[in-house]
Amino acid sequence: MATPSPGLPALQAVQAMLLALVEPLSEREVAAQFHPDLSPLGWHLGHCVFVEAFWIQRCLGSGSPPNHLQPLYAPEFSPKPLRSRHLPAKTELLAWARAQQQRHLAALANAAGSPQRLPGLTDLPYFLLQHHAQHLETAQMALAQRTASRPTDGLEGARLEPRPPTTETVLLPTGDYRLGSDHPGVYDNERPARRVRLPAARLGRQPVCNAEYLGFMQDGGYRRRQFWTDAGWHWRLASAAQQPAYWRRSADGGWLLLRPEGAVPLPAEGALIGISWFEAAAYAAWAGARLPHEYEWEAAVSTNRLAGVGTAWEWCRNRFHPYPGFRAFPYDGYSLPWFDGYHYTLRGGSPYSLPWIRRASFRNFYTADKRHVFAGCRLAFDA
Repeated sequence: MATPSPGLPALQAVQAMLLALVEPLSEREVAAQFHPDLSPLGWHLGHCVFVEAFWIQRCLGSGSPPNHLQPLYAPEFSPKPLRSRHLPAKTELLAWARAQQQRHLAALANAAGSPQRLPGLTDLPYFLLQHHAQHLETAQMALAQRTASRPTDGLEGARLEPRPPTTETVLLPTGDYRLGSDHPGVYDNERPARRVRLPAARLGRQPVCNAEYLGFMQDGGYRRRQFWTDAGWHWRLASAAQQPAYWRRSADGGWLLLRPEGAVPLPAEGALIGISWFEAAAYAAWAGARLPHEYEWEAAVSTNRLAGVGTAWEWCRNRFHPYPGFRAFPYDGYSLPWFDGYHYTLRGGSPYSLPWIRRASFRNFYTADKRHVFAGCRLAFDA
């Protein structure tokens, strides 16, 4: 999970992935908002092209500032419920995006090796790669929500046998562990690297699987107040949640998993996805465990102790917070607004995470109620 130095060919490949995301969609699907927390798929393409133009102009002085596009593609000026109203037609959007991407690649190639205007941002293509990778994964969440909006009549589900919580754990010994990163390409919330003293703990070798979570459900986990935090129980009653967001019952009584590509039989061994932090914490309490702190998780991954990393984003028990010596970079809005006490950290990645954000120090963050994320959990125990 090291941070690579990819260069322009990797950025060009990700640009192509953004185009390929929109090309097969119908005109309606380009502008549809499939979930209140997710933007239209066409907006993700336009936003990524806008971000390229903004940072290339700011860092290299190349091109014109894309100020006229801010009302649509700058998140602070474009509320999610309104984004679909002003998107251009699919053909127009694709033609504009292709032309702009080529201009941006040329500007970056011409500027290779020259100093950039924004001190510290020494690898602009890598910054853009990470940004685009995050949007591509979010777009896959929107496609999974599109699957959720479609009927599942005639699909055969999997007959799962519930399992008890895993007892297979690995030991993280007491010790000093290097956490975070000083690599010039990482985000501000991963910096600065430092050594942290951690007490011994045991972590599940694998993330929680679907059959294990089914055991929680069939044991009345969603009905038993004692496993839930106060806020979690309030959320459960208000949401009426009874199963993960990406699970559906098939007509034959089996279980289906809603994927971006369509609904498939739910794999018993597959890593659980589609639960909120509230559900993850309740499951851990039911299992007689807890969620790992993100420092424990990173230390265990960095010392090659965990398996199944990258099969699901893993909720951690702690809130998202700045490291000592934090400095917002390259702009205040990436991390600072979310150190609000309401966001929790997730680690690892999902099958839809690209390599550019698959590293031990990468920190994802969402509020405790979000369950459209490809997120599950891993158990932890005090040693």
